[in-house]
Amino acid sequence: MKSVLHILGIFSCLCSLALGQNVSMGPDVVNVGLLCAFNSTIGRVAKIAIAAAVNDINNDPSILSGTKLVVQMQDTNYSGFIGIVQALKFMEKDTVAIIGPQSSVVAHVISHVANELQVPLMSFAATDATLTSLQYPFFVRTIHSDQFQMASVADLVDYYGWKMVTAVYIDDDYGRNGISSLSDELAKRRLKILYKAAIRPGAKKSEMAAVLVKAAMMESRVFVLHAHDDSGLAVFSLAYNLTMTSGGYVWIATDWLSAVLDSSPRLDSGLLSTMQGVLTLRQHTENTNRKKTLASQWSTLVKEDKGGSRVLLNAYGLYAYDTVWMLAHALDAFFNSGGNISFSPDPRLHAVAGGALNFEALSVFDGGMLLLERIRKVNFTGATGPVKLDSDGNLIHPAYDIINIIGSGLRTIGYWSNYSGLSITSPETLYKKPPNGTIENQKLHTAIWPGETITRPRGWVFPNNGNELRIGVPDRVSYHQFVSFDNQTGMVDGFCIDVFVAAMNLLPYPVTYRFIPFGNGRENPSYTQLINQIVTDEFDAVVGDVAIVTNRTKVADFTQPYVGSGLVILTSVKKQSSNGWAFLRPFTIRMWSVTGVFFLIVGAVIWLLEHRINDEFRGPPVKQIITVFWFSFSTLFFAHREDTRSTLGRFVLIIWLSVVLIIQSSYTASLTSILTVQRLTSPVRGIDSLIASDEPIGFQAGSFAESYLVHELGVSPSRLRKLGSPDEYKAALDLGPRKGGGVVAIVDERPYVELFLTQHNMFSVVGPEFTKSGWGFAFPRDSPLTVDLSTAILTLSENGDLQRIHDKWLSTGPSPATTADLQQDPDRLHVQSFSALFLISGAACVAALAIHACVLARQYSRHVAAEQAALPGGGAAGDGAAISRSGRRSGLRAFLSFADRRAPQLQKGSKDPAALGASGSSSGVSSFTSSNASMSSR
Repeated sequence: MKSVLHILGIFSCLCSLALGQNVSMGPDVVNVGLLCAFNSTIGRVAKIAIAAAVNDINNDPSILSGTKLVVQMQDTNYSGFIGIVQALKFMEKDTVAIIGPQSSVVAHVISHVANELQVPLMSFAATDATLTSLQYPFFVRTIHSDQFQMASVADLVDYYGWKMVTAVYIDDDYGRNGISSLSDELAKRRLKILYKAAIRPGAKKSEMAAVLVKAAMMESRVFVLHAHDDSGLAVFSLAYNLTMTSGGYVWIATDWLSAVLDSSPRLDSGLLSTMQGVLTLRQHTENTNRKKTLASQWSTLVKEDKGGSRVLLNAYGLYAYDTVWMLAHALDAFFNSGGNISFSPDPRLHAVAGGALNFEALSVFDGGMLLLERIRKVNFTGATGPVKLDSDGNLIHPAYDIINIIGSGLRTIGYWSNYSGLSITSPETLYKKPPNGTIENQKLHTAIWPGETITRPRGWVFPNNGNELRIGVPDRVSYHQFVSFDNQTGMVDGFCIDVFVAAMNLLPYPVTYRFIPFGNGRENPSYTQLINQIVTDEFDAVVGDVAIVTNRTKVADFTQPYVGSGLVILTSVKKQSSNGWAFLRPFTIRMWSVTGVFFLIVGAVIWLLEHRINDEFRGPPVKQIITVFWFSFSTLFFAHREDTRSTLGRFVLIIWLSVVLIIQSSYTASLTSILTVQRLTSPVRGIDSLIASDEPIGFQAGSFAESYLVHELGVSPSRLRKLGSPDEYKAALDLGPRKGGGVVAIVDERPYVELFLTQHNMFSVVGPEFTKSGWGFAFPRDSPLTVDLSTAILTLSENGDLQRIHDKWLSTGPSPATTADLQQDPDRLHVQSFSALFLISGAACVAALAIHACVLARQYSRHVAAEQAALPGGGAAGDGAAISRSGRRSGLRAFLSFADRRAPQLQKGSKDPAALGASGSSSGVSSFTSSNASMSSR
């Protein structure tokens, strides 16, 4: 029986083994199609790399288990129509997958065929970001998309501080969608494409030249070239002839250029001369063992390629090589999971069958969905590095080399990855560290720019269209020292104009401009409306006394402020004279009250501490009250006659006399200042008191002060009075708030107020600035002139020219009254200034009273005990009970009587009256007992 079971077990194992072999066994041959443009740089390299990959796979026993991979190659010649025809031919031969095409345009077309026939389409060169698995489920991109490449270009532009670029591209799906991705990435960094120079596919050189000439007339000097190899090289040749690759220009080419240069066995010096200083990108590949092996065998592989021209290995060749291996790994997993190669006819194709087109031969790959799933799960290390797709169907770890074309070769100046941005460290090293894409960590090596300079090009110039800058200036009717316009001569002058002209003269390039006045000449114009003229393209800039405020910065960019400004309060002031009650002004009412209360408190505390032992603090109640008052206030002059004998009393008195000395000195200094220094007074103390009042407020016509008072501070518009000139300022302030047309104060910007005060010294600024801003020159959003003029203004400030211009126009007159001159009780002393002193004195009084009470309580308890012990019978129960009841009834009265009693004289040699509880307690008790006995006998 055991032998039978043993035989059955062996038979079962053999059957299971045979079944496993049947599951994993694949067909003898698997057909794969390749669509490529073999007359292109990428196509020539990819053809050799794919053939090498197929050979390596078929010779590797560890993969596909003897199944031979056969790749059928077809040339699309960049044609979508030919690509469709070739793809349909593949499906007549039971093709399980198609590798390619390299062109994004062709890939868009063939992806529809792949979806219908459920054949995975694996492209190693179609980088168009709009080719996604969401739209084309059977499209698999085995290279990084242009979305990441354009992100790297945008980071480059941002790194070098350029704000706008000109995009030059081929006007097909590849070019348009790539530039669209670039526009999105630039917008994320608050950058933009200024001009899109589209080149028609197959355009002649004359057409290309016309496009470049138009692009050269724009402001931007940063060009991003996204093209195919043949058209891209033609663009560089034309740009060189148009001197568009000279100093001041920046050219950034996408990875098509690095593919051309990497695959060229010998770089043409004439070709390189047209692109000196150009930056280009290259798909970053790790230095893996497979890459080294393929590179070492490349020359042999090129020779074996019959009819092929001599080319070198580039990044696209590596990705093509890995694509074949990726498919092989997926097929291996497909067969191991029970998949088989079978095809079914498509009923929809049979419905349209007939004629010369043999649609009946086309069929749907039954295992297409399973193979697609296996492709998306592939994970191995290939020639380019880790090969794995993320959840969105993109290869992991997108990264690019940043290359600078210098002399006769290429130089890598850094790397970009979506993991850590720009760096001089290879991405695979950074993957081992936490991601850090902060601005401080973005670094590149020094680049050599067109013109053989290491100085970063500015990246823009004024458009070469012959138009002058239209500079809007306010046509003011007052304060002509800042901006003035002469209607007869058309001349514009003033402090702001001189600053602008001086700053423009510092620019390293010429700028032509003309001033255009804005306003009716009868009143100051609205500066907000003036700024809005930039938005409507009436002006190219605004120059003048324009405050930089929030609502204006939303529609325009401002330069560095050349004058500090802010809203202040201007009001009338009058001299304040002394009177007969001036001696009361050094202290506030609260200070007088607190000081007086403390005098009484200290006097009362001293009386309590001295009453039992000091005859000067004893006597009839009226005398003692007078003594307390006299002692308290005589300490103000240190003229108290009473002598303190207790240690606690002396302690309290010393602290209080110190406080009195400080208060007295402060009072004397304050009174001296009040009586000797002339002061000015104003009814307005600051912005809070101004808002709280109901008085009318003046503001300058055209200023943002009106909007700020109404919308930010909530002042009623009915309280505001529009004023247009310094004369109106003076008249309104002189009239005052009680008369028609008068105001209590004027809210205006500090530069105007300071200029006004140089001529009118009976007015003053009260309170601090309640807004902080400055004056600047306004330009359209993202205008490069903003940065350059800001730098020029800083230069004017540093070399002293800005101050000299200020002194020329805004020379100082008589010294105006300032806030410090206004009498706002600066010399009056408040309780807060002496709170610590009062706190210390109060704490000393409380501590002394507490100690005194404890000593007194101890003396009283000993006195009561001694009294009870002296009673007849030693304090019998009955008598003791009677005394106890009597003590409870009059205990408080007895304690107060004891506290009021004159303490016995200190023992000779005793220095501390507080020791009376120890030395005089027995005698006091005896005296008290004798007195009671005498009263009893009477």
